[in-house]
Amino acid sequence: MKKYALYNSAACSGRGKSLAARVQDIYPDDEIVFQDVCEVPDYVVYLEGLGKDAPVVICGGDGTLNRFINATKDKLGDRDIYYFPCGSGNDFMRDVGAGEEIVRINDYIKDLPTVYVNGKEYAFLNGVGYGIDGYCCEKGDEIREKTPEKKISYAGIAIKGLLFHYKPTTATVTVDGEMHTFKNAWLVPTMYGRYYGGGMIPCPEQSRNNPDKKVSVMAYCGKCKLKVLMIFPSLFKGEHVKHKKHITILSGHEITVKFDSPRALQIDGETILNVSEYTVKY
Repeated sequence: MKKYALYNSAACSGRGKSLAARVQDIYPDDEIVFQDVCEVPDYVVYLEGLGKDAPVVICGGDGTLNRFINATKDKLGDRDIYYFPCGSGNDFMRDVGAGEEIVRINDYIKDLPTVYVNGKEYAFLNGVGYGIDGYCCEKGDEIREKTPEKKISYAGIAIKGLLFHYKPTTATVTVDGEMHTFKNAWLVPTMYGRYYGGGMIPCPEQSRNNPDKKVSVMAYCGKCKLKVLMIFPSLFKGEHVKHKKHITILSGHEITVKFDSPRALQIDGETILNVSEYTVKY
């Protein structure tokens, strides 16, 4: 069988093409046609040229997958769509992969929550990060632009930001019409899945495709930088929830987050600059 592997040559510090080659090893009896997504101006036109039943494997990170689902929304037909993770974070695969190398994602990319930001609408698979997570993506993009081959340490960017460069804000969070105010807010992400940011679990009880169709928002606040930094590593185990003075988690169908000054925001790792507020609906 012929399969089409769409890879992002810029993924994983420029190693996207070499990592995607692994798809041929996974499907040794199939003919794999590789295509760099950086050379595909229109996903829908490209897919139509393959035929309606041609299976496609998306090779890249969460950002690559996010761009694909937003560009092809409701236009994929019945073709099989697979995902092979070869990005920096791979949080979607961490949530749904269960040890698999490649997963069929048709059921996962239906009926997704949407985020409205700066007058535009985006579907997302993992989460919307606002605060120092968006700052990390912004700085990571700057490093990647200057030195594409350099491996980016988002943890290092986060630690330096917490200690020296990033300033917390006052956040107003409205969940299904109920307003909450949080001072000294460092992180206020809204989650559909469990993971984002390379393995952080801001809302441990959140589950994609939950029967109530709710998303969850976490407010991570603190005036003392040292205390905030001490709590930060526990996000990777979901143990930060024990620090109730600093962590608040709320769930609902519509969540709006406003900061008192514009900051960078990330959607599944894709950065948007100068954002004052966002609204998630599910």
